[in-house]
This record gives sequence, C-alpha cells and structure tokens, in this order.
Amino acid sequence: MGADNVILLESLEWFDESGQELLHRLPEQGSGEIKYGAQLTVRDSQAAVLFYKGKACDAYGPGRHTLKTGNIPILTKILSAPWGMISPLRAEVFFINLKTFPDLKWGTRDPVAFRDAELGLVRLRAHGVFSIRVIQPLLLINTLAGTMGRYSTEQVEDYLRQMIVSRFNDYLGEHLTSLFDLPGRFDDIAEGLAQRLRQDFARLGLGLAALYVTSITPPAEVQQAIDDRSRLGVIRDMDKFVRMKAAMAMEKAATAGGEAGAGLGLGLGMLMPTMFAGLRTDSPGNGVGREVACGECANPIPATARFCPFCGHQQILNQQCANCGNNLMPGVKYCPLCGHPAEEEVRERICPHCRAANLPASLFCNQCGERLG
Repeated sequence: MGADNVILLESLEWFDESGQELLHRLPEQGSGEIKYGAQLTVRDSQAAVLFYKGKACDAYGPGRHTLKTGNIPILTKILSAPWGMISPLRAEVFFINLKTFPDLKWGTRDPVAFRDAELGLVRLRAHGVFSIRVIQPLLLINTLAGTMGRYSTEQVEDYLRQMIVSRFNDYLGEHLTSLFDLPGRFDDIAEGLAQRLRQDFARLGLGLAALYVTSITPPAEVQQAIDDRSRLGVIRDMDKFVRMKAAMAMEKAATAGGEAGAGLGLGLGMLMPTMFAGLRTDSPGNGVGREVACGECANPIPATARFCPFCGHQQILNQQCANCGNNLMPGVKYCPLCGHPAEEEVRERICPHCRAANLPASLFCNQCGERLG
C-alpha cells in the first residue's frame, strides 16, 4: 500500500448528494488507520458497519458512536515501523443508505413468449416501475458490493430488472389463461409478482418496497384480433339497437314530412313487423350466422340485417321467395320455409286502395297503411 492509504480519521460521517447510492465506504480508497476513539456519526436514514482487521466487527444505528480500534496515536506509529510506518491494523466503515429508492424502471428488452389459450403463442412486451430499500446491510455488502468504495442503484438495477422479467413470464404462464382476461388485472398481477420477488430480493439484502405494472402490450396483429373480437361481441347484441334506430328514423320522417311524412311513417310503422320478421329465426334460409359486406361502409354485417349497425344503411336483399317473401341466400333452388321454387320472378303486392307497390310478404301498404288482403 502507498502513502495515500495512511489516513488518520477522527470524525466519520457521510452525505449522499446523488440520492442514488446504496452504500459508501470510508475511506473510499482502500482502508485506513482509524484510530482509537474516532467519532462515527450515523443519520436516521443510515446504518454503519465497521470492518476491522478484514472482518465486520460491529454495526451502528443512528447517533454518535466512539470507535475502539488498536490504532493508538504515536504508539501505533512506533509499532508500525517494520511495515514501512503503515499500521497493519486496517479498518474501514461502510455507510448504508436505508431510505426507499423509488421510480426504478423495469421492462422487457425482448418480447417474452406467452401461450394464450385462444390466440396461441403470443410475444408480449411489459413495462413498469418498482422501489427498493436495504433491509440487511451486511448481507448487501457481502453479496453485491464486496470491497467496492461505493455502490449505486444504477449498478444493481439491470440485474434486478432481469430478475423481474423472468418472474413475470413465469407468473403469467401460471395465472393468466388468455389476454382477453387481462383488462382490470394489472393490480393482481403486480401483487402476485411482488410476493415472488420479495424472497429473491431478500437474498441480496434488499427489500421490494413496491412494484407496479404500467403496460402489457401484445403485437399489433394480436391487438387487431382483440379489437375484432370485441366488435363481434357488440354486433351480437345489436338486435335491439337496430330496432330502436329504425323506429327513431321512422319517427323523424313522420315528424318532418307533414301529412305525407305522417303517411310514410304510419306505413313504415305497420311494415316493421314484416321487416324484422325472421331476424332471429334460425332457419337455414335466413342465413343466420353468415355475413355480408355493407354496401355503404363495407363492414361485415349479418346476412339477414336490414340495416347496417355501423352506418344505418338499408341493405338490399339479394332474393326473396315469390310466395312467402322469405329472404333467400344466393344459390338456393327452393324456399326452406314454404318449398316454393326460388327461381320464379318476385311478384310485388299491389295495394288495392292506392295501387302502390309493396314487398311480396307485406301485410300492410307502405304508402297508405291499409291491409293488403
């Protein structure tokens, strides 16, 4: 050791100016000749460990303490002559910061694999924040810091981040079945993940004060699949919505068009039972379960829908039975309800009162509202 390591320390204290140091050693370079009677000052947010003759001999809490070593002034210098006037009774003090270190970031550098029960193998990215604090100073020194003069959160954050990501992947595989169940479960995932990690952190002398999951993001194509499923779920519940929108449109037409509008609204109102008849019928001829593209907005809609649930556009039916007016799917030869040949020309029903043309299955005239026989 050189002459720079011969340090006579009488008063030892430490202030963390950066706010990121987990521990700090005095002296920073090597060890020193901490003499008998030196004063050690420890703050409320700190702890101190004295290493003497290469071993941890005592730990100190908040307050002022008097150190007792074998380095006695003057006498020590005389006895250290065989060692080049450097005392072999070396000592150092480690100050440990006991405060909570918040806002440490964790996240997946590369996507992690997750086997979804419905979507198959999906690669996810996740991010969040966590907080740590020192709970066992001596264990932290022996496992992480060693003989380093200082040790900060930057030096340990990357290792802890990898530990969190590894446990996160295991936890999702055991407790999450599908990404469709993910909304609203971020808090549960964070709490379950934190319980696993506390034991891992404790082996390093650290405590996990808090952990939060801020985002779990699947690839773009998986997000599109989730959106499509949500949209289909809405469409399956659109029956009452379509009926309501049609009734509102008829009411608006009747209100705005005077007498003619009133007649039109009355006629359409009487026609509504026919328009929506068979909307929920499960017969094969009604095309239940099949979809077609809306002629206005091109969104997929049920083949039996009379109005598009996205834009309200009235759909033009491909073909109707000339006998009963049932909506027929393209390519059928006979009506599945009445057995009438599907290729015969569709005949309109002429109102005997106003001579207006109506759909084949109409019960009431769409112009004057009279029953069609």
